[in-house]
Amino acid sequence: MEAFPTLRVPIIAAPMAGGPSTPGLVRAVGEAGGLGFLAAGYLSPAALADQIAEVRTGGTTAFGVNLFVPDRTPLDAEAVAAYRQALLPLAAQLGVDGLPQAAPDDDAWQEKVELLVADPVPVVSFTFGLPDRTTVERLHAAGSYLIGGVTSVTEAREAVQRDLDALVVQGPAAGGHQCTFRTTDPAPGVPLDDLFEAVRAAVPVPLVAAGGLADAAAVRRVIEAGAAAAQLGTAFLLTPEAGTNPTHRAALTHPGFTETVLTRCFSGRLARSLRNAFVEAYDALAPACYPGVNQVAGPIRRAAAAAGDAQHTNLWAGTGWRLAAEVPAGEVIARLWPAAD
Repeated sequence: MEAFPTLRVPIIAAPMAGGPSTPGLVRAVGEAGGLGFLAAGYLSPAALADQIAEVRTGGTTAFGVNLFVPDRTPLDAEAVAAYRQALLPLAAQLGVDGLPQAAPDDDAWQEKVELLVADPVPVVSFTFGLPDRTTVERLHAAGSYLIGGVTSVTEAREAVQRDLDALVVQGPAAGGHQCTFRTTDPAPGVPLDDLFEAVRAAVPVPLVAAGGLADAAAVRRVIEAGAAAAQLGTAFLLTPEAGTNPTHRAALTHPGFTETVLTRCFSGRLARSLRNAFVEAYDALAPACYPGVNQVAGPIRRAAAAAGDAQHTNLWAGTGWRLAAEVPAGEVIARLWPAAD
């Protein structure tokens, strides 16, 4: 088993798909001594290749790429069609000209794997499940260190049996998507500290702690509990290097938003967002169907974000979002790990 990557600072900037993770953020985190990730989810293979090249052009050599593992569950077309129908009045209200029909989509999984085999990066991580053994063998042969995201002891054991090198143990307080292996899995309920202790007792590989970590005390706590590193995403959303859209940025500092909630209404998978009008109206209606719900709700989310309408777009945030600061990523690292100074 390969050793966990050597970092000057035990901080990982979580991959945040849909815009927030950028080559600039990856470079800034790396320059501060941590490990940054490009988020391949929703990117085309060509766009991913461009981002990898941009990171390297900046001189960063230690970084990772995160892949979404395809959900092979058959599409529940009827359930997604009903949800789409419920969304149509809002789409019309926002000036969206119709909503797409759901269709199978594996996020160009194989093409992205081929890219990373042909042009290896130091670290590859996986969200929403596990790669098959052949993929693991090929990426290992290419020289990449492989990390799997898990939310339970059962998932951790499966990941180790698949020969992954390390695991990100994600607690339920994390912002954005829960990385459960199955779309239909219920909301994880075990707090991070308890989950981390249970996973650490069950598997022999290095572990990264993630989910709701928002300040130096929380980072220190998980490192002292045995984590090889702490992974944070929300803490970096307000940095100038992040690609967080202006509507999302404004919501994170707006006093009108007072809580986060795990919901399927934006994508069909459980994800933690600030509670807004969209959550209130559609949380109870959304089926556990990914990427189907993501496809039909996507035009609404994008239109609302473009219009500055924070009430009808996804506002990913962990439970510690109030501690996120509008400072450069290097300053975030210094605040989270004061010894970095």
